[in-house]
Amino acid sequence: MTSLAVARVTITADQAVLENSLVRRVVRTHGFVGTISFQRCETGEEFVRTIEPEAKLVIDRREYWLGGVTGLPNKAFLQQDWIAWAEPAPMALRLVDVKQASPQSSVPHGNGWVPEGKACELVFDHDDFTASLHLEIYDHLPAIGKRVVIHAKPGKRITVNQVVVERLSLVEGESEVEANAVWRLPNVTALSDMSFGGSRGTCIHWSPDESYKTQVNYLLKTPCVLEVRPPFGMHQATDGADVRSVTSYVLLHKGTNREENTLEQRRLYRRLAPWVLDNPLMLHVVSNDDQEIRRAIDQASECGFEMVIMSFGSGLNMEDVSPANISRWRTLREYASRKGIRFGGYSLLASRRISDEHDVINPQTGKTGGAIFGNSPCLGSTWGVDYFDRLRTFIEGTGFQMLEHDGNYPGDQCASTTHPGHRGLDDSQWNQYRQITEFYHWCRARGVFLNVPDYYHLNGSNKTGMGYRETNWSLPREQQHVHARQNLFDGTWSKTPSMGWMFVPLVEYHGGGAAATIEPLRDHLKDYELHFANTFGFGAQACWRGTRLYDSPETKALVRRMVDWYKQNRVVLESDIVHLRRADGRRLDYVLHVAESKKHAMLVVYNPTAAVLEEAVTLPLTACGMRGRVAIISPDGKRTVSRPPEVVKVKVPAGSWTWLRFSTE
Repeated sequence: MTSLAVARVTITADQAVLENSLVRRVVRTHGFVGTISFQRCETGEEFVRTIEPEAKLVIDRREYWLGGVTGLPNKAFLQQDWIAWAEPAPMALRLVDVKQASPQSSVPHGNGWVPEGKACELVFDHDDFTASLHLEIYDHLPAIGKRVVIHAKPGKRITVNQVVVERLSLVEGESEVEANAVWRLPNVTALSDMSFGGSRGTCIHWSPDESYKTQVNYLLKTPCVLEVRPPFGMHQATDGADVRSVTSYVLLHKGTNREENTLEQRRLYRRLAPWVLDNPLMLHVVSNDDQEIRRAIDQASECGFEMVIMSFGSGLNMEDVSPANISRWRTLREYASRKGIRFGGYSLLASRRISDEHDVINPQTGKTGGAIFGNSPCLGSTWGVDYFDRLRTFIEGTGFQMLEHDGNYPGDQCASTTHPGHRGLDDSQWNQYRQITEFYHWCRARGVFLNVPDYYHLNGSNKTGMGYRETNWSLPREQQHVHARQNLFDGTWSKTPSMGWMFVPLVEYHGGGAAATIEPLRDHLKDYELHFANTFGFGAQACWRGTRLYDSPETKALVRRMVDWYKQNRVVLESDIVHLRRADGRRLDYVLHVAESKKHAMLVVYNPTAAVLEEAVTLPLTACGMRGRVAIISPDGKRTVSRPPEVVKVKVPAGSWTWLRFSTE
């Protein structure tokens, strides 16, 4: 990484400038407050077309702005002399301070880790409260982070109904006279730490700008305004505590290449949520027999696996905090620790029914039912509050080192007015979101590994599902392999390989019988190896669900060989993927890994057909940053040295796989 991409913040009498060699954001602070320039440095492209307030607050049902202007003659572009004439908006609060600050972790308590970069803080004043706007820029990322903290003054009690933490009027992604069914959006990626319901875009809202009268679209419907805000607001009454908004992250892209743009998103996760890089080899155990569980731990340790998870269907109940249950699982966890294995288990939360008293109340009917998962407990109910207390007690008592938290909070509102965790409908989503994220922060502080099938990465979770249909694991094994590589290919566009888990049904799962399962393992060694090659070759991990890893010396040797290969190449395999060819079941499919250092790369190639296939594969090694002479290492140990090859020939046996490694000299 070049030192030119190191972040810096410069504060002068009239502006604050956040920049590295990738992005530059200029916030005017004299006369009015607002972003007057937001550009990608390599191209000089300006992304903002007019000045907006830096944030909008709704407090006690009244709107206030942190910045904003009046008097601009045109919202299609911004000229320098217009900036000099602009007047502050009537709803803008008074700016009282601009100062240097430090970046903050999206997980507010934990091990003290903070992202590398710089920050500044703008403080605004009102008779009843102060509002601090915190802006961050990061080393080596084309991104700006942003959050607002509201503090009620002594003796004042306010309710923060909503915070729009980011509002940008951006240059439109396309201009069309007539309305489009699907619009091309501006060339940015916006994320926030409030994400659930299977979407990274929970708080990301694109809307038209009807005040932009000179746009081409006749009905003024071009989506060109980005807002980052909770979908139903916050509605938090201050009782001596600060109210902190969501955090937004806006990435500016320099082009339209999908690989380059998603690589920047993946690098954001690497730098702002480094726990997602923890990528242990995981055995999902379905047994409830202590002797069989110990055998699984022994096999995991012998074969180089790193984590054992008591799977759904294993009989583990983490809500049972009786001394006997905690003692049993603590003993097994201690046994795993002596074997060098992290140990934990599965708990189901939201996709279940508890009772009319404790379930989410549908605001449309006033009854339970109609939640995102049909029925779901409200996290703010007495049951919900007790559930999290029980999980904390169980984890502390057993020393569990991981939690697979299924059916995590998906975003349901609840109309109950009797649940202790929220007052009513308005604050129900925010309070439930805060309840689960505070629990995840607690887990992160304890070093508890979190498998969460949702986008809670910026709140402390390690992994989500890579993206697969569970019933596909009941298909015949040869079809599973193609599906698996399609899922891995698709799932690693916006996730690093370590952020998503895959699945392998060692025992029957969702039906399919003998044609779908790997057991008995010794009878299906070729398929067993290919399942390893699928996930390891993408740098990902699967949940190997069964009771054991091997059932014969030959099976054990296979597992050891594949695990050893993975660990020997782990650094490059867990690097980002360059997507070359998606599996289609007809021809070779392959991906390229390129280490961030640009010194190592690995091509992994698969043959899904019943014939030997040979092909010349085009490699973008030079485009990916590899320079000079490279050593090319093949599976047979053959080593050649050349310039980074533009094309390599590969020959793959039927139904098999191979690889080539590249290292700069």
